Amino acid sequence: MKKHFKRKLKSLSPGGWVMICVMSLLCALILIPMALTFLYSFFSRGEISAFLSERGNYDESVFLTFPLSPAPASIGQYYEIFIEDSSYLKFFLNSVFYTGMILLGQALIVPLTAYALSRFSFRGRDLIFFIILILMILPFQVTMAPSVMMLRKMNLMDTVWAVILPMCFSPLYIFLIRQFMVGIPNELLEAGMVDGVGPVRGFIHVILPVCKPVIGAACALSFADSWNLVEQPLLYLANREDLRPLSVMFNRISTDGADIAFAGATLYILPTLFVYLFFQENIVSGIQLTELK
Repeated sequence: MKKHFKRKLKSLSPGGWVMICVMSLLCALILIPMALTFLYSFFSRGEISAFLSERGNYDESVFLTFPLSPAPASIGQYYEIFIEDSSYLKFFLNSVFYTGMILLGQALIVPLTAYALSRFSFRGRDLIFFIILILMILPFQVTMAPSVMMLRKMNLMDTVWAVILPMCFSPLYIFLIRQFMVGIPNELLEAGMVDGVGPVRGFIHVILPVCKPVIGAACALSFADSWNLVEQPLLYLANREDLRPLSVMFNRISTDGADIAFAGATLYILPTLFVYLFFQENIVSGIQLTELK
């Protein structure tokens, strides 16, 4: 593996080296805020408050500094989150609940919808797919009013289902998986039908295993979308602050509680980071294969 990597480096052109340097710089710029968030989560409340109080009072003759080592390191903020003040942990569990339920709902709806749109011919199929395309490119602000009207009609406002149900019907992931399924050769299903496999068993035993990369990519991207919900909880849970996820509650934390904010942000980032690391190959291969289809 090391020899192969060394050969690849030696074969790089000057343009390739320039691209590696540019991409490394971009990666560093993206990762530095995450690294600082993790580091500052171990600063004491007094130290981090003193540091933040200097922001906005710049002296042009003095270079803006960033402390890189706590003195001393403190885990009191983590103790407060997990033990003393259970509200932060409750909001974190709300985020876990919403994300888990949304992913479960999408797992039941999205692949089946994509399968129907890609492998069957029926009246209105193209119209349904066109509507999905339109919904995919529309921002949330456009569909917000109709969604609120529908949820009020169903008496779901200020309930957890107001956040969960609309997210289960994700046009982006239906489109992504449908485009992948369209490129699957018909011979695979026809061979299964010769052996007596019907549409349902063909979907479970033939289509889903083939679609594993793109489904993994959709799961990872959907996790990030569900985990970072802000507008939907603010709108649909306007009178139920106790049901809101952690992503909505960060704007309530003042400078005096900045140590809690950094610790909470660290806990908030870690699940997304672990999911990305677990699904990173699926994300890359799934999106590439979808584009090729």
